[in-house]
Amino acid sequence: MERLALYTTVYPGVEKYLSAWYKSVLAQTDRNFDIWIGVDGLDVSAVTAAMGADPSATWVIAVRGDSPAQIRQKAIERMVNEYPAVIFVDSDDVLEPTRVEAARESLQENDVSGCAMNIIDEDDHDLGIVFAPPDGVDVAAVLPRNNVFGLSNTVYRSQTLCQCLPIPAECVLVDWFLITCVWALGVGLDFDFTPRMAYRQHPRNTARVLPPFTPQQVILATERVLDHYTCVMESIPELQPQYRVELEVARDYAEAFHMSIKDSPDTLHQYVQALNQLPPNHVWWACVAHPQLEEIWKS
Repeated sequence: MERLALYTTVYPGVEKYLSAWYKSVLAQTDRNFDIWIGVDGLDVSAVTAAMGADPSATWVIAVRGDSPAQIRQKAIERMVNEYPAVIFVDSDDVLEPTRVEAARESLQENDVSGCAMNIIDEDDHDLGIVFAPPDGVDVAAVLPRNNVFGLSNTVYRSQTLCQCLPIPAECVLVDWFLITCVWALGVGLDFDFTPRMAYRQHPRNTARVLPPFTPQQVILATERVLDHYTCVMESIPELQPQYRVELEVARDYAEAFHMSIKDSPDTLHQYVQALNQLPPNHVWWACVAHPQLEEIWKS
């Protein structure tokens, strides 16, 4: 059985979650993997102290001026040359015991696979909500506008991951960039609807999936989504015409939404108020230009 790489990134503010993260790594039913950790703005000694033990990891240390994307780029460049696949897990989340086992099994038939996640709060309480695409939805078809393949719930074959490099230094939504590259390559995607991760919701989340959303969060999310479209349109080489058209349509939709909420505080207020009344959609960036609320921001 080949050893896999298990990768995460640590950063200031994540320390209080690292003990739970590391305990869940140790509890894996499949232990045939090596831990790789990107370190952004922390000392390794502080990380091991927060974990409560030395994880015997390969550490990839950020240098001054490195962006979050560059840290991940450095680590991925090394891992794809040493392992057949990379499992991505966020350090503020918790792995279910079968996370690695199921990821390895998915690689028998797929180059890239994601998994569902139970949503938990800051104190590890299960909120009884599952992050996953709606039943019957083609996970590849939603990618131009939404994403369910994060850097906590995916596994990539190294051969495919290598084709997604380099990651633009300015890229913020690295997970969406990588999976969009895979989509543009025409590689088949799989999704495991059994939760294999616990996804923690807290104030510092890059991508919130649970209301209440604030106007500031919706604006910031919209700006990040627009930056994502710029990254993929400019950085994915030889983007096929059909994929480019789909991305352009999705970008134009987000731009129209951005103009509407930016130019009218009343529209933004009405939109956020209505958004917070909807059932959680459980896909990333569903708070941006939610299709059920077009009558508010298109009026």
